[in-house]
Amino acid sequence: MRVFRGGGKLLTRTLLLAFVFLFALTGQVWAQDGTDYSLAEPPQVVLEGIPFSVDVEATGSPAEDVQLRVAGQDYGLEFSEGVATAEDIVVEETGEVPMEVVAEGEAVAEETTLSIPGWFSVLPPLLAIAVALVFRQVIPALFLGIFLGAAMTHGVSLGALWYGLLDTINVYVIEALSPPDGDTGHASIIVFTLMIGGMVGIISRNGGMRGVVNRIVGFASNPRRGQVSTGVLGLAIFFDDYANTLVVGNTMRAITDRLRVSREKLAYIVDSTAAPVATIALVSTWIGFQVGLIGDAVGAIEGFDQSAYGIFLNSIPYAFYPIITILFVFAVAFTGRDFGPMYAAEIRSRVENKVLRDGAEVDSAAAGGDEMEPPAETSERAFNAVIPIVVLVGTAMIGLYVTGEGDNLRDIIGSADPFATLVWGSLLGVVTAVILTLGQRLLSLGETMNAWYTGVRSMLFVLIILVLAWALSDVTGVLGTGDYLVSVLGEALPPAVVPALVFVVAAATAFSTGTSWGTMSILIPLTIPLTWGIMQANDLAGPEGYYIMYAAVSTVLAGAVWGDHCSPISDTTIISSMASGCDHIDHVRTQLPYALFTGAIALFIGLLPVGFGLPWWLMLPLGVALAIGGLFVFGKKVEEQAAGRQETTREQVSPR
Repeated sequence: MRVFRGGGKLLTRTLLLAFVFLFALTGQVWAQDGTDYSLAEPPQVVLEGIPFSVDVEATGSPAEDVQLRVAGQDYGLEFSEGVATAEDIVVEETGEVPMEVVAEGEAVAEETTLSIPGWFSVLPPLLAIAVALVFRQVIPALFLGIFLGAAMTHGVSLGALWYGLLDTINVYVIEALSPPDGDTGHASIIVFTLMIGGMVGIISRNGGMRGVVNRIVGFASNPRRGQVSTGVLGLAIFFDDYANTLVVGNTMRAITDRLRVSREKLAYIVDSTAAPVATIALVSTWIGFQVGLIGDAVGAIEGFDQSAYGIFLNSIPYAFYPIITILFVFAVAFTGRDFGPMYAAEIRSRVENKVLRDGAEVDSAAAGGDEMEPPAETSERAFNAVIPIVVLVGTAMIGLYVTGEGDNLRDIIGSADPFATLVWGSLLGVVTAVILTLGQRLLSLGETMNAWYTGVRSMLFVLIILVLAWALSDVTGVLGTGDYLVSVLGEALPPAVVPALVFVVAAATAFSTGTSWGTMSILIPLTIPLTWGIMQANDLAGPEGYYIMYAAVSTVLAGAVWGDHCSPISDTTIISSMASGCDHIDHVRTQLPYALFTGAIALFIGLLPVGFGLPWWLMLPLGVALAIGGLFVFGKKVEEQAAGRQETTREQVSPR
């Protein structure tokens, strides 16, 4: 009997120890009062000296004295509906850092994180950008950036390199395709891109695209008109940057090729009338996101009672970079002037009739392979391309209205689901193209499906790069790259230079991370309360100082667009180059001088003077005039130079 009782006690103790051990492994332990505590998604990596926050969850009734202990430092917790947040946590050491939830003096939940020097966080995107620009190989550049960042999340060791290599694909690329939070946005973009490619394949093969080319060539009879037409079409599709780049790039490529406009110039026009237009359009897929961020940040400020949408509208006049960039595109097109690498690309295209440089890396289908050309006997009817594109755009616009909510059109479209509407539009565009093709017996069903597949295949290269860009963006998020840049570049902000410095911070963050929306989501919640605090400290927290808030909000958006517009690891830059059939690095190299030029004007002629009190209505026209004047000073007329070189070539080869 004693043996049985002893065995029972031993069994009970064993089960109890196993039970406790099991919860210890999961980082959770029941406190004495029966409440279960856990750290909700603790950061995998923190930066030395950079503040971060941690959420703690409690099921049951939390104890009165609960703290989060990080590296020996205690942070008080106040629970509301079972959740408490410890903010402004700072770790002043590197290596593994223990985190404990302490209730009534007892550790009830444990986790560890890794602390690294802040400057480590910028190395992965810098490596990717450097490799892309030096070697003109964007896929290896992105892969190396992801690999380095993934390795850093495991520390600095040979083992970290091995685990980082495995995580590059198994964690970051997989999560870029299927995010753990269930967000279907990336999948929607992939489907939309493939369907657009398929639609373009069909309308190219059935002769519709060639019919459009023939019609537009009637107006776009020379390179100047071709570039202007491309810019106008870019403005017309203002509601979404992805739809803009894919439709305009694929539609105008054949036309600009015929006019001997370089692919680099086409990609520049497409890229510069996409995000810069979408970010200031009164109705677009960007508005809901931007206004939502502004509303959340303003809601926490006492004494500033303007609506989020009202702040956005008032900020538009201060969007110097997007506005100057858009007008500069048309100045370049109308004057026929270029400078820098773009000038060399245009001369090559006009003189040598090479819209792409020798050795340029572009998918064969995107570059215009024979599989995309219609059979010789096919009728070239423009409506076979126009109708599917109109269906795509019209469905997307109607979808924005259907999926949105609000009391007016702006609110409705601003709150809509852009990804669902784009997928609907691309699907119906493909269906319409198939019906038109089969109904007129232009192609057989098999030929139509082959044309669709050829178009889909032409987008695979861009999708590989796009997924890698998303993965690198996730890596920079884990490493806290944006937080580090903000802490380094935005510490001391006098009121007069707030707009200019915010622009620089946003531009650097977006360029390094390759995402404008990610940059906005990081900086808007920080910039608005920071700007308000600076305004209060300088007795400007009233209507007379609101211009500083408007300019600060606008420059976050504009700076994010600049960085996203220029970065070789940005998804919109990648899509622009691929939809235009341009070598991606060539697109970046030729566009960057123009973006730097207009960005410098926006910064020094627009934002700095406005910060010191000069009115926007004076500085914006002055900035536009200076940009156009600079084009005449630094730019050369491509047609005149090309004609001169052609004449010189003829004289050299003709017998004397």
